[in-house]
Amino acid sequence: MDGAAHSEPVIACRRLTKVFKDFWMRDRARAVESLTMDINAHEVFGLLGPNGSGKSTTIKMALGLLRPTSGAVLVFGRLPSDVATKRRIGYLPEESYLYPFLNARETLDYYGKLFELERRTRMRRIDELLDMVGLSAAQFRPVHEYSKGMQRRIGLAQALINDPDLLILDEPTTGLDPIGTRQVKDLILGLGRRGKTVLLSSHLLADVEDVVDRMVILYGGRVRAEGTSDELLAKRSRTMIETDALDDATVAEIDRVVRARVGGEVIRVSHPHQKLEELFLGIVESARAEQLATSGVTHAGQTASFLRGEGGEELISSLVEAGETEPAVEPAPQSEPVTHEPEEDVLGSLVDPGEESAPAPEPVRPAPLPSETEHPEHAAPEGEEPDDDVIGSLLDDEDRS
Repeated sequence: MDGAAHSEPVIACRRLTKVFKDFWMRDRARAVESLTMDINAHEVFGLLGPNGSGKSTTIKMALGLLRPTSGAVLVFGRLPSDVATKRRIGYLPEESYLYPFLNARETLDYYGKLFELERRTRMRRIDELLDMVGLSAAQFRPVHEYSKGMQRRIGLAQALINDPDLLILDEPTTGLDPIGTRQVKDLILGLGRRGKTVLLSSHLLADVEDVVDRMVILYGGRVRAEGTSDELLAKRSRTMIETDALDDATVAEIDRVVRARVGGEVIRVSHPHQKLEELFLGIVESARAEQLATSGVTHAGQTASFLRGEGGEELISSLVEAGETEPAVEPAPQSEPVTHEPEEDVLGSLVDPGEESAPAPEPVRPAPLPSETEHPEHAAPEGEEPDDDVIGSLLDDEDRS
């Protein structure tokens, strides 16, 4: 974090303002107002706030989908309109806009082609991503048959197909069950450990609290609070001590010591509760261990290897194997003048290419003229040229008839 703070920020906003206007160019809504913030490299950043606080508008301006009214935003040191930045970004919008007539596999293949990924790389990543989001069993179903949660899963997969340096997630857990929510959290933590930059926008604070390094809370398009989780969430006025189970006498003794030493008191003594999420996931894992049937999403696999940074060795080995099995391509010989062989030799080689020394075929005698077949007595003897007088008499006979 300290090293990243001194480097160029991945996203830099300076007095960024966006005002939506009506038909008469009057101010209709001031979505973002003088927003100044930096998102540093290799950090998980939370953009929080209630509905309508300007989160999605800020993201769309960073992606170049909206033009700011005033101020500036830079992504990787460039303007959002620079196409070169798009290759390094993965984006999951608040609503998944997918082609309904494509299935999951075709959807990921389409986005992989947009990033000009080589076919072998696309196929490997598609298999890993479908397993990661738990859609391997439903990969050939059209997307329009998916539930909202399943569409969010395939939307998350398409945002990761290019192994982005900057991943922008706008309300990623909307429509997901607790299993998918937990998986998204684990994925974000894993990408953060690998050094990726993640921008997470949400109004579900419990989903953000566990994963972000730093956060900004917006209200009315303005920054109301900014800092790390410890800086914003820690209660410095109280101390919590967690021990093994204590009996009432011990608790009373601790309370007496606290009153005598610091003049305070033990405010609350209770047994810790596990989170509802932990209970839910435990029940699901138990049911899966019993191999109970379900028609919903199957068990999601582990994070795709290329997202964990493990795809390099596999790619190198595949290239080595291809070099060993495929013959080396020799350079094409320098072009030489083309010599045209006689037509008879070419035709002969096409008819019977296996017999190069075969004698030339006998010339075919043309079919006899109609006059020869009708008047055989006037036909010229074989080997002799026809007489011009005979031809003339034949022509006179035809004219008289």
